[in-house]
Amino acid sequence: MKIRKGDKVKIMVGKDKGKEGVIDRVYPKQEKILIQGMNLIKRHVKKNQEMPKGGIIDVPKPIRTSSVMLICPKCGKNVRVGYKVDKNLPGGRHGKKVRICRKCKETFK
Repeated sequence: MKIRKGDKVKIMVGKDKGKEGVIDRVYPKQEKILIQGMNLIKRHVKKNQEMPKGGIIDVPKPIRTSSVMLICPKCGKNVRVGYKVDKNLPGGRHGKKVRICRKCKETFK
């Protein structure tokens, strides 16, 4: 999966189209991500100690990774993610595999 926790993304489809947010959690097996404050649904809650009367709350739901695009921290554009092997970084026989921006060729953190 090319998207990780902490990446800034832009939602491309759905009711939150055009909004930007930071990834809170990644679900690789389902190919979904959770973005705080996005894709909110109404949830009915029974009364409990936190909410003595019960009520309706907003809960963020996971969104498909195919519905978002990564925002490059350097150029600030919506980009696809590429990979390259950096021989200067330790890891493996030939170096470490790092994510790069397809537009400006800058590596992601």
